[in-house]
Amino acid sequence: MKPILPGSTIGVLGSGQLGRMFAISARRMGYRVHTFSPDRDTPTGQIGDVEVTASYDDLDQVCAFSSQVDVVTFEFENVPTSTAEAAERCAPVRPSGHILHITQQRIREKRFITSAGLPFTPYREVRSTAELRQALTELGYPAVLKSAAFGYDGKGQFTVKSPDQIEEAWRVVGAQEAVLEAFIDFEREVSVVAARGMDGNFVHYGAIENQHSRHILDVSASPARIGSKLVADAVEIARTVLDKLEVIGVLCVEFFVTRSGGLLINELAPRPHNSGHLTVDACVTSQFEQQLRAVCGLPLGSTEQYHPAAMANLLGDLWSGGEPDWPAACAYPEIKLHLYGKLEPRPGRKMGHLTSLEQDVEKALATVTNARARLTAST
Repeated sequence: MKPILPGSTIGVLGSGQLGRMFAISARRMGYRVHTFSPDRDTPTGQIGDVEVTASYDDLDQVCAFSSQVDVVTFEFENVPTSTAEAAERCAPVRPSGHILHITQQRIREKRFITSAGLPFTPYREVRSTAELRQALTELGYPAVLKSAAFGYDGKGQFTVKSPDQIEEAWRVVGAQEAVLEAFIDFEREVSVVAARGMDGNFVHYGAIENQHSRHILDVSASPARIGSKLVADAVEIARTVLDKLEVIGVLCVEFFVTRSGGLLINELAPRPHNSGHLTVDACVTSQFEQQLRAVCGLPLGSTEQYHPAAMANLLGDLWSGGEPDWPAACAYPEIKLHLYGKLEPRPGRKMGHLTSLEQDVEKALATVTNARARLTAST
């Protein structure tokens, strides 16, 4: 297939911060960007050439949108499968709607991981309180119940610690199809952000170390503080995932590192990932430019990292006492500030991030967390 060259138009399903950073990369390389979502004045729409506001269920609008672009990609996986299928009738969709279908629903995703022979967190499929009770008998307490569909940043999850919480857990996940996962007493969490081109070429950003707070990514650091053998194993697992799914684009594999030194896949994300935001400042080619190169059939770029880096999310909670003190954070010369253009800060909402580049990971983590703390030090 011929590559989609600069000057062409990229369609993005979704309009959040991932689409925004993708659009910045695309505009820099001479592409036009159209975005489609139910919202107006969005992070992606502020950067793109055209912002289409319509429901994802309006398949006529989806097809009309896709007919005006050269290729369609998506910036989050909660776009309905029917939307991706409608788009595919009118333009190439990369990664494919088939991959979206698998990864947006936990049961399908776990069945794929199991069939691929890859290491995974032990789980049971649950469709009733009776099945939940039986699953807990098999996996033991505590265990984590997660809704099968449309869950992210801890939404639709409940840690079941005793039998008397079964009914409450079932209500939290919406009394719908779910998975129960064994509770993993892990040493740390890491992710591998990788890309695969139309020619099957594979590149990766090594292992990135992640720390969460309230089920939301809090800070990431690269390179991860794990051994080289574990990094190589994680990258090879990621390669297998992208090859078996025949991904054209970027995909992130999230892992638990067990206390015995093993790896268990936690989740897959078929798009650029929050933990990969640091690649914008730290690497020759960011994860967003890599996504663009892949979906357009261009050669993939170098993932070489200039310096160790750390990233800290900026949630809407930081605005509770008024506008954060941006000059105080920017007083650190190693800090890069990224804000997403979201109109309303809310607790738990990702409003932006800070990235720090230093001579080692420990310094990068210290700098980025100190700079974030300075945002509200005077309030």
